[in-house]
Amino acid sequence: MGDHDDLRKFITDLAVVHGRVVLSSGREADWYVDLRRVTLHHAAAPLVGRTMLDLTADWNYDAVGGLTLGADPIAVSMLHAASAAERRLDAFVVRKAGKAHGLQRRIEGPEVSGRRVLAVEDTSTTGGSVLTAVEALREAGAEVVGVAVIVDRGAGDAVRAAGLPYRAAYTLADLGLVA
Repeated sequence: MGDHDDLRKFITDLAVVHGRVVLSSGREADWYVDLRRVTLHHAAAPLVGRTMLDLTADWNYDAVGGLTLGADPIAVSMLHAASAAERRLDAFVVRKAGKAHGLQRRIEGPEVSGRRVLAVEDTSTTGGSVLTAVEALREAGAEVVGVAVIVDRGAGDAVRAAGLPYRAAYTLADLGLVA
Protein backbone atom coordinates (compact mmCIF):
# COMPACT_ATOMS: atom_id res chain seq x y z
CA MET A 1 0.00 0.00 0.00
CA GLY A 2 1.08 3.60 -0.57
CA ASP A 3 0.82 6.70 1.59
CA HIS A 4 -2.70 7.53 0.36
CA ASP A 5 -4.07 4.07 1.16
CA ASP A 6 -2.21 3.91 4.48
CA LEU A 7 -3.59 7.30 5.54
CA ARG A 8 -7.13 6.26 4.57
CA LYS A 9 -6.81 3.25 6.89
CA PHE A 10 -5.69 5.49 9.77
CA ILE A 11 -8.67 7.77 9.12
CA THR A 12 -11.22 4.97 9.05
CA ASP A 13 -9.67 3.18 12.05
CA LEU A 14 -8.95 6.18 14.30
CA ALA A 15 -10.84 9.26 13.18
CA VAL A 16 -14.36 8.18 12.22
CA VAL A 17 -16.51 8.41 15.36
CA HIS A 18 -20.13 7.25 15.24
CA GLY A 19 -22.81 9.03 17.30
CA ARG A 20 -24.86 12.25 17.12
CA VAL A 21 -22.70 15.40 16.90
CA VAL A 22 -23.14 19.07 16.06
CA LEU A 23 -20.59 20.24 13.47
CA SER A 24 -18.91 23.66 13.53
CA SER A 25 -21.28 24.61 10.70
CA GLY A 26 -24.20 24.05 13.10
CA ARG A 27 -25.41 21.03 11.15
CA GLU A 28 -26.04 17.73 12.95
CA ALA A 29 -24.55 14.43 11.85
CA ASP A 30 -24.66 10.79 12.96
CA TRP A 31 -20.88 10.53 12.76
CA TYR A 32 -17.86 12.77 13.04
CA VAL A 33 -14.43 12.66 11.45
CA ASP A 34 -12.02 13.74 14.20
CA LEU A 35 -8.92 14.17 12.10
CA ARG A 36 -6.79 15.45 14.97
CA ARG A 37 -6.69 11.79 16.06
CA VAL A 38 -4.77 11.25 12.81
CA THR A 39 -2.94 14.54 12.14
CA LEU A 40 -1.38 14.42 15.62
CA HIS A 41 -0.61 10.67 15.53
CA HIS A 42 3.06 9.65 15.43
CA ALA A 43 2.71 7.29 12.47
CA ALA A 44 -0.09 9.04 10.56
CA ALA A 45 1.23 12.63 10.60
CA PRO A 46 4.07 11.92 8.14
CA LEU A 47 1.50 10.32 5.81
CA VAL A 48 -0.63 13.47 6.07
CA GLY A 49 2.30 15.61 4.95
CA ARG A 50 3.26 13.43 2.02
CA THR A 51 -0.33 12.85 0.89
CA MET A 52 -1.17 16.56 0.93
CA LEU A 53 2.05 17.44 -0.91
CA ASP A 54 1.21 14.81 -3.54
CA LEU A 55 -2.36 16.13 -3.81
CA THR A 56 -1.11 19.65 -4.57
CA ALA A 57 2.13 18.79 -6.39
CA ASP A 58 1.16 20.75 -9.51
CA TRP A 59 0.29 23.93 -7.58
CA ASN A 60 3.03 26.53 -7.09
CA TYR A 61 3.19 27.73 -3.46
CA ASP A 62 5.90 28.30 -0.88
CA ALA A 63 3.92 28.50 2.36
CA VAL A 64 1.03 26.48 3.78
CA GLY A 65 -1.41 26.90 6.66
CA GLY A 66 -4.91 27.82 7.64
CA LEU A 67 -7.24 28.61 10.48
CA THR A 68 -6.07 27.28 13.82
CA LEU A 69 -6.57 24.45 15.06
CA GLY A 70 -7.52 22.07 12.27
CA ALA A 71 -4.93 23.33 9.80
CA ASP A 72 -1.96 23.59 12.15
CA PRO A 73 -0.80 19.95 12.26
CA ILE A 74 -1.40 19.58 8.51
CA ALA A 75 0.82 22.56 7.71
CA VAL A 76 3.57 21.31 10.03
CA SER A 77 3.38 17.79 8.55
CA MET A 78 3.66 19.26 5.06
CA LEU A 79 6.60 21.45 6.12
CA HIS A 80 8.47 18.39 7.44
CA ALA A 81 7.60 16.21 4.45
CA ALA A 82 8.78 18.95 2.10
CA SER A 83 12.02 19.35 4.03
CA ALA A 84 12.66 15.60 3.85
CA ALA A 85 12.24 15.90 0.06
CA GLU A 86 14.65 18.88 0.03
CA ARG A 87 11.88 21.33 -0.83
CA ARG A 88 11.56 24.69 0.89
CA LEU A 89 8.09 25.17 2.37
CA ASP A 90 7.12 27.43 5.24
CA ALA A 91 4.09 26.98 7.50
CA PHE A 92 1.85 29.62 9.09
CA VAL A 93 -1.09 29.76 11.49
CA VAL A 94 -4.13 31.99 11.00
CA ARG A 95 -5.74 33.09 14.26
CA LYS A 96 -9.52 33.35 14.46
CA ALA A 97 -9.03 36.97 15.57
CA GLY A 98 -6.04 39.29 15.86
CA LYS A 99 -4.01 39.28 19.05
CA ALA A 100 -4.64 42.16 21.45
CA HIS A 101 -1.04 42.18 22.75
CA GLY A 102 2.51 41.63 21.52
CA LEU A 103 2.84 42.14 17.77
CA GLN A 104 -0.96 41.82 17.38
CA ARG A 105 -0.56 39.52 14.39
CA ARG A 106 -3.43 37.54 12.98
CA ILE A 107 -1.10 35.32 10.97
CA GLU A 108 1.78 33.74 12.87
CA GLY A 109 4.96 32.38 11.34
CA PRO A 110 7.00 33.64 8.39
CA GLU A 111 5.58 36.67 6.56
CA VAL A 112 2.97 35.78 3.91
CA SER A 113 2.69 39.18 2.19
CA GLY A 114 3.59 38.86 -1.48
CA ARG A 115 3.86 35.09 -1.29
CA ARG A 116 1.94 32.28 -2.98
CA VAL A 117 0.26 30.26 -0.24
CA LEU A 118 -1.90 27.16 0.09
CA ALA A 119 -4.81 27.20 2.56
CA VAL A 120 -5.49 23.83 4.21
CA GLU A 121 -8.08 22.35 6.56
CA ASP A 122 -8.58 18.90 8.03
CA THR A 123 -12.23 18.48 7.06
CA SER A 124 -14.76 20.97 5.76
CA THR A 125 -18.54 20.90 5.45
CA THR A 126 -19.41 24.47 4.45
CA GLY A 127 -15.96 25.94 3.76
CA GLY A 128 -16.48 28.57 6.46
CA SER A 129 -13.25 28.02 8.39
CA VAL A 130 -10.97 27.79 5.40
CA LEU A 131 -12.63 30.79 3.71
CA THR A 132 -12.09 32.80 6.93
CA ALA A 133 -8.40 31.91 6.64
CA VAL A 134 -8.37 32.86 2.96
CA GLU A 135 -9.86 36.27 3.77
CA ALA A 136 -7.19 36.92 6.44
CA LEU A 137 -4.43 35.79 4.07
CA ARG A 138 -5.64 38.08 1.29
CA GLU A 139 -5.87 40.98 3.75
CA ALA A 140 -2.25 40.26 4.70
CA GLY A 141 -1.20 40.49 1.05
CA ALA A 142 -0.82 36.78 0.26
CA GLU A 143 -1.82 35.21 -3.04
CA VAL A 144 -3.91 32.14 -2.21
CA VAL A 145 -3.33 29.55 -4.95
CA GLY A 146 -5.96 27.11 -3.72
CA VAL A 147 -7.55 25.19 -0.89
CA ALA A 148 -6.79 21.58 0.02
CA VAL A 149 -8.48 19.48 2.69
CA ILE A 150 -7.90 15.97 3.92
CA VAL A 151 -11.61 15.02 3.96
CA ASP A 152 -14.31 16.86 2.03
CA ARG A 153 -17.73 16.86 3.68
CA GLY A 154 -19.24 19.12 1.00
CA ALA A 155 -17.30 22.41 1.01
CA GLY A 156 -16.04 22.19 -2.56
CA ASP A 157 -18.84 24.18 -4.17
CA ALA A 158 -18.54 27.05 -1.66
CA VAL A 159 -14.77 27.27 -2.06
CA ARG A 160 -14.95 27.15 -5.86
CA ALA A 161 -17.74 29.78 -5.75
CA ALA A 162 -15.23 32.00 -3.92
CA GLY A 163 -12.98 31.69 -6.97
CA LEU A 164 -10.48 29.18 -5.60
CA PRO A 165 -9.30 25.81 -6.85
CA TYR A 166 -10.26 23.07 -4.37
CA ARG A 167 -8.96 19.58 -3.77
CA ALA A 168 -9.62 16.89 -1.19
CA ALA A 169 -7.47 13.86 -0.48
CA TYR A 170 -10.64 11.88 0.38
CA THR A 171 -14.34 12.15 -0.17
CA LEU A 172 -16.95 10.68 2.15
CA ALA A 173 -17.44 7.88 -0.38
CA ASP A 174 -13.70 7.08 -0.19
CA LEU A 175 -14.18 6.53 3.56
CA GLY A 176 -17.38 4.51 3.23
CA LEU A 177 -19.46 7.29 4.79
CA VAL A 178 -22.76 8.78 3.64
CA ALA A 179 -23.48 12.50 4.00
